[in-house]
Amino acid sequence: MSPTAMLMLLALAWAVFLWSAIRRGRLLQVGQPAHGLDHLATRLRGTWTYAFRQEKMDYYNPAGTAHKLIFVGFVVLLLRTLVLWGRGFSPAFNLGVLGPGQPIGAVYEFAKDCVAALVLAGTAVFFYYRLFVRPRRMALSFEGLLILAIISAMMIADMTYDGASLVLTSKVDALCSPRNQVSSSAACAATLVITAPLAGERWDGNWSAWPAPAGSLFALMFHGQSNGWLVLLARIGFWTHATLVLLFLNLLPRSKHFHVITAIPNVFLRSLKPAGRLEPMAQNSDKLMEKVGAAAEAADPLAMPIGVARVEHFTWKAILDFYTCTECGRCSDNCPAYRTGKILSPKHLTLALRDHLYGREDELLGSAPSSAKPARDTAAQGANTGGSKPIDLVPNVIHPDVLWACTSCRACEEQCPVLISYVDKIVDMRRNLVMVKGEFPRELNKPFQGMESNGNPWNLSRSDRAAWAEGLDVPTMSERPTAPVLFWVGCAASYDDRAKRIARATAKLLKQAKVDFAILGREENCTGDPARRAGNEFLFTTLAEGNAATINGYKDRGGARTVVTTCPHCFNTLKNEYPDFGLRVEVVHHSDFLLGLVAEGRLVPSRPVRGRVVYHDSCYLGRYNDVYDPPREILRRIPGVELVEAEYWTKQRGLCCGAGGAQMFMEEQNQDRVSGKRTLQLLDTGAKTIASACPFCMTMLTDGLKAKNLEESVQELDIVELLERSCESVAAHVE
Repeated sequence: MSPTAMLMLLALAWAVFLWSAIRRGRLLQVGQPAHGLDHLATRLRGTWTYAFRQEKMDYYNPAGTAHKLIFVGFVVLLLRTLVLWGRGFSPAFNLGVLGPGQPIGAVYEFAKDCVAALVLAGTAVFFYYRLFVRPRRMALSFEGLLILAIISAMMIADMTYDGASLVLTSKVDALCSPRNQVSSSAACAATLVITAPLAGERWDGNWSAWPAPAGSLFALMFHGQSNGWLVLLARIGFWTHATLVLLFLNLLPRSKHFHVITAIPNVFLRSLKPAGRLEPMAQNSDKLMEKVGAAAEAADPLAMPIGVARVEHFTWKAILDFYTCTECGRCSDNCPAYRTGKILSPKHLTLALRDHLYGREDELLGSAPSSAKPARDTAAQGANTGGSKPIDLVPNVIHPDVLWACTSCRACEEQCPVLISYVDKIVDMRRNLVMVKGEFPRELNKPFQGMESNGNPWNLSRSDRAAWAEGLDVPTMSERPTAPVLFWVGCAASYDDRAKRIARATAKLLKQAKVDFAILGREENCTGDPARRAGNEFLFTTLAEGNAATINGYKDRGGARTVVTTCPHCFNTLKNEYPDFGLRVEVVHHSDFLLGLVAEGRLVPSRPVRGRVVYHDSCYLGRYNDVYDPPREILRRIPGVELVEAEYWTKQRGLCCGAGGAQMFMEEQNQDRVSGKRTLQLLDTGAKTIASACPFCMTMLTDGLKAKNLEESVQELDIVELLERSCESVAAHVE
């Protein structure tokens, strides 16, 4: 075509892109250190599943399928772009193996045409969404339409180039014949350049499904055009495709479509730690106190990364998350806080942090050392960037109510197709507010004091912790230190009158199955989950160290080899977070443990419990620990139970009850309560019994029933209560 023009185009476009990419790379290094590259095989499998197969895109169809089509198109057409760039220097360039007379060339030509058509179908779906449906969750900007127009134009340009080239092959002999006096050497030369990649093949004037269905279709459209128009169309198609690819490339680092580049590495570099584990801030409470004390004595207490106070306190992986956000809004669309009118929107939280980071790019990069690797271990790190005043994220960028509205349910993370994390970022900002600034909702004062003084968030007497077991002859670990099973009761089931029934039903079934178990009684403290999710890491660390030492003490004496808990919050904390504090025992939720007893025949649910039952998934059991089936299987094994599911809002998509993230102890920000919305979803099934496997969920859903004046006609029961009824000697009814 034109080697000079192609060289100038490529050099300029790639130079501009590399300049932008290098700046984004340097900005990434402003962040704090993150996890390393462990378990390579697991990372590769996850990258295939989530980045290439795009498994989570199926949550939203047809948009998900359309996105997959466009992605496949980009992968397949990458070779085509390289071929076209090569033809700018050598007209017959075909990468050596993609010529029309070569087997691979014919296969690729067919695949290229097919995926180009599918890409156009995919862009049509997104044009429809953006211009007509206009869903609230999406960022409906001109940029999105521009990108779709560029992608569509690239596909049509490629087909135009192929179609015009094919028609010209049917005319090249006549045009370049020495006997044709009207032909000119210039027209012949132009035609030969365009048809050179086709290696002497001639179009027969018909549409052909093999090997160029799109190219031959466009050839039919152009048949009858003059030679001059065909040459012009081919050139327009060629240069449009070659140029738009480079324009698109340079738009990426400066738009939400940066995820085209960052999504695959973001998935590959994801944390492989359990979803329910928050990163500890220090090895122990003493080390944590030293860090917080050092920050308090500094001239600028917020300069040190105690949690996150400023954007440079985030890890480089968190910054990569910001780069990767697609602005699709799936996170906010499934967020219980956002769906009930709270100020929190996970999408806009990420965008606010990203925009703030981009807005300070010059000063942040100006503060980096010449090696482009910023210092991270000094007390003044982040205190002054480029000589300008440091900016605290709260309240200057993020309103505090945004952080305190989060229920930590992980619905946002479950829905995100590129595996962005949200809960850890919110908790990190809460940590700074609580431990450095001393700012948190006043309702948390009592739970903090209660956990510190009496080992429970209600600040009730420690001496009453085992009162729920009165008359059941349940031993304590101090009485039976070799008991292999430790029943971790938890605060709710120990003190809340309604939740005590869960503990009693569990103990009765364990005794019926002849399980050798015991409880800690007064030795049991809150696991600290509410404190940690509320940002009080020091209180959590203190509780975790004490509880881990207590359990390990009995383990050393031959007992407490398995811990069974009825509370998913306790289950998650003991299983996923206490190993950081030295606890090494098997932790099982009561739904899993009891199902095992049923499977072994040690419990026989033989009496009918008649009625329609809908099961509510606890976030900390389901999304945090992937325990979805055991509770349902228990219900299926109870004679008479008709198990139904909430439409859409079930399992991974189940809406939070509203209690997580310490919300159990705070007032909601408006009158549209999460518990009320969740209760309505469950009632829409027509069930007269709502089953749960979490005492917090039970409380919230019971409140939802009371708000609708339905507490007399609809029951809220734990699965263990239903199982106990079925294992009793008298038939039971739930409706």
